[in-house]
Amino acid sequence: MAKKKKAKLSFRLILSILTAVLVGYVVYQNWPDILDTVDHLQETNVFVLLLLIPEQLFMYFACGQIFFSYLKNRRDVQKISNKEVLRISTELNFVNHAIPAGGVGGLAFLTYRLLPYNVSAGQASFLYLFRYAVTTVINYLQALVAILVLLVFDLVPDEARWIIPVSLLMNIGVFFFLWFVIFVASSSKRIEFFSKAVSKTANLAVRIFTFGHRKEMMEYEKVSNYFSDIHDSVKMAKENKKYLKKPAIWGLIYSFCEIATYWIVAISLGRPELLAYIMVGEAIGSVFDGIVPYGLYELGMAGVMIALGVDFPTATIVTIMTRVITLLFTIISGSIPYYKAIQGKKNAR
Repeated sequence: MAKKKKAKLSFRLILSILTAVLVGYVVYQNWPDILDTVDHLQETNVFVLLLLIPEQLFMYFACGQIFFSYLKNRRDVQKISNKEVLRISTELNFVNHAIPAGGVGGLAFLTYRLLPYNVSAGQASFLYLFRYAVTTVINYLQALVAILVLLVFDLVPDEARWIIPVSLLMNIGVFFFLWFVIFVASSSKRIEFFSKAVSKTANLAVRIFTFGHRKEMMEYEKVSNYFSDIHDSVKMAKENKKYLKKPAIWGLIYSFCEIATYWIVAISLGRPELLAYIMVGEAIGSVFDGIVPYGLYELGMAGVMIALGVDFPTATIVTIMTRVITLLFTIISGSIPYYKAIQGKKNAR
């Protein structure tokens, strides 16, 4: 028992140090942009920028409600207060944005964080995918509306017309991916086949890379239970579509808050008319959000805005300033709750 406790403490200490190193690396990588943002602060209306504080906190809360407004329908899940919803969402945002681990780190943390509330790993994965599905679909629908507005007012340059088919293709790709996930998760037979394929592939890979020293990394039974949880969650959602109403509304609010973050920065620079351009740029840039931690997201967003006719300095300043301000706010607001959570101080009711 003492050895287990010591091992847990050692793991938490290593995780804490690793997180600090990763956050330091992220700040170091973004240091030129941080200095650039400080230089441009004199061009902004600081009082407008201060609106980002309540806006960001409300965005975190909306993100949490996508998960927890759905969980409230499950009798086997312990109740979670609004205060705890905001705390967990703030911690999750810290993991997703301040630590360069893509979406995998966020999923692992959410799984760990929800264990005390009787939420299994499979259920947490379903919620994570569900949130991705809701926000992505709404993002692209908003982008299509924005493109329509720009076309109606003839604000899309001829050389930027390629953005329209690209946006449509991206919509089709996203909907196909979501359909495929639901298709696999809706059938117990397909889940069983997928579980066997995943466990066999993973175990084959580990045997190859360890030259046969380690025979198994994933037990089929555990993998099967994990995907069965996802299957049960998808089945429940399909049978009780009314459970999806509130999460979808919160997803709409969250998606607009993401856009509003950039828009507030644009307004502070005296450019409120950039809303439609931001909506299109944010949707296309977000394709890279789950693939790479930093770089391509901002590059894609600024590039789309420039292609649509926004001048280069404004597009880059709005994108970089927003990225830097939200990154710093994420670290400040999320680091302390995160460290308390991994130390076990806030990970129970």
